[in-house]
Amino acid sequence: MEHADRTMKEHFRGDYSCYHVVDYDLTTGEVRGRCTAQGYADDSAWARGQAWAVYGYTTCFRYTGDKRYLDHAQRVADFMLGDENMPADLVPYWDYDAPNIPNEPRDVSTAAIIASAFYEMYTYTADELYKQKADRIVESLSSPAYRAPVGGNGGFLLMHSVGSIPHGSNIDVPLNYADYYFLEALIRKSRVEAGEPLF
Repeated sequence: MEHADRTMKEHFRGDYSCYHVVDYDLTTGEVRGRCTAQGYADDSAWARGQAWAVYGYTTCFRYTGDKRYLDHAQRVADFMLGDENMPADLVPYWDYDAPNIPNEPRDVSTAAIIASAFYEMYTYTADELYKQKADRIVESLSSPAYRAPVGGNGGFLLMHSVGSIPHGSNIDVPLNYADYYFLEALIRKSRVEAGEPLF
C-alpha cells in the first residue's frame, strides 16, 4: 500500500495521465526526475502505462477494499476514454500524444489490459459504462482488424501491439501480454454475463 500510495502521489499529473518512470534518490527518497522510456516524450501519456494504472489500482482495491484505489482507477479510465485521440474502436494509439496520429501504430495490448480491468471495475461499481466499453474493446479485438487468422501470426491471437517505439523494439507485432489480457478479458466477460464471481 505504501508503494501504491507513493506512486499515486508522484506518477500522476492533474489530468490523471501518468509518467512512465519516476526516478527516486536511493538515499533520500526524493524525486530526481520524471520521464518516459517507452512513450513518445517525458510529458506524454504512454498508452500502456495508463492501462497498467487502471488495472493496477483496480487490483489494489480488490486486495485492500480501500476505495481511494478504485476512485483513482476510475479517474485514469476517465482520462483514457475522454482523450481526444482515443479511436472509436477503443484500441489506443501507442501514445496518446504521438505526433502523427492518426498515422501512428495502435497497441492492442493496451486495449486488452483496459478491457479486463473494466470488467472488474464493473463488478465493483455496477456502472454500465465499464461493461459497455469493455464489450466494445472485445468486439474490436475479435474483429479481423486485430484478431489473427488461425495458424498465422506466429500462433498469437492478436496482431498490432507495440513494445517500444523509442527503442525500435517490437513495433506492430504480437505480444504475449496482449494475448494474456485478451483471454483474461474474455473469461471475465463470460463470468460477468453468467452472474458468476470473477475470483
